[in-house]
Amino acid sequence: MKKIVLLSLLIASAATPALAISRYNSMSFTCGQAKAIIDRERAVIMRYPSSRVRNMTLYDRFVSDSNACDTGFYAYQDYMPTKDRADCPVYICRPSTDFDEDDLIIPRR
Repeated sequence: MKKIVLLSLLIASAATPALAISRYNSMSFTCGQAKAIIDRERAVIMRYPSSRVRNMTLYDRFVSDSNACDTGFYAYQDYMPTKDRADCPVYICRPSTDFDEDDLIIPRR
């Protein structure tokens, strides 16, 4: 019985995709290096210093293209600071619509 349980756990763990996503410090790379990492891994989390609040670290998920985004999202060009540039062009995922439940106005009768 133990062998069957272990075998089923092994099969289940092999069948699930790896959920790990790499994390990097954007200030450790040049813009070209950061874009190459994003393109190679399709999606990464980069941490970088806030431009508005001193000593605050921000984290964002950057993607290579819309295929790395969930359904209903698309790749939108954004910028992050790197070692050589303050505004390295990269992509983040944004919803396909700007409407969410809070923005919908339903008229009362």
